[in-house]
Amino acid sequence: MSHLSAFNKFTRDLKEDGMLMPALFIGHGSPMNGIEDNAFSQSWAALAAQMPVPKAVLVISAHWLSRGTRVTAMDFPRTIHDFGGFPDALHQVQYPAPGSPELALETAALLQHTEVTLDHDWGLDHGAWTIVRHMYPDANIPVLQLSIDFTKGPQYHYELAAELYDLRKKGVLIMGSGNMVHNLRMVAWDKLNEPEFGFDWALQINDRFKQLIADGDHSQIIRYDQLGREAQLAIPTPEHFWPLLYTLGLKGKSDDVAFFNDKAVGGSLTMTSVILS
Repeated sequence: MSHLSAFNKFTRDLKEDGMLMPALFIGHGSPMNGIEDNAFSQSWAALAAQMPVPKAVLVISAHWLSRGTRVTAMDFPRTIHDFGGFPDALHQVQYPAPGSPELALETAALLQHTEVTLDHDWGLDHGAWTIVRHMYPDANIPVLQLSIDFTKGPQYHYELAAELYDLRKKGVLIMGSGNMVHNLRMVAWDKLNEPEFGFDWALQINDRFKQLIADGDHSQIIRYDQLGREAQLAIPTPEHFWPLLYTLGLKGKSDDVAFFNDKAVGGSLTMTSVILS
């Protein structure tokens, strides 16, 4: 079957069925969450059990930055171990979920304001598989990644995400994966085992972000660089924050907003996650 024929079949199968899939922002934290049975991984599994089973999962991960926008388009994306200094058990994990060249084409067609490259080299980085393997351990649901164009600003990413909204109506679970507060240089390594320890500035800005999200005030979140010293400490580099903008850009008028895994780790990270449904 040619890619065009497969694309036409996929678009016939991927029909709107009157149900809107939720959209997620997941605070993914340490790669170790991919193999640990902890409060975070348990919540990901419970979340999947509560939601409709998606036809596919599209992840926007903090760990795939590119010049231009790319989408994985291979039949079987490789499991990427994009980290160092962790136990061998983590490096040995494979998550053999299929991809979907057809959904890659559908995604590229929806993004009208940029040219999208169909990528056959990347795969699933730890911002994707460490979460999805807990949600769908049978690895029987297609999983794709959409890259983040590092040459563009926050408004661009927010508006680009809105163009993907129709995928939610066709059974695709779209997930931003990063962290609202992510400052590795300021981690209190001696307090990693202290439950929910957070520096005052981290907790304050995390609460500010949550309030703005609950109020639907996305404009201030997009202009996070104007939110003062706390935001500057929380987002020293933007790659872990940008996935949140993708999730917020997918919000529909009827969506409710809820938070989960709302905890700090090591003082300068937060795992706070968002579901739109």
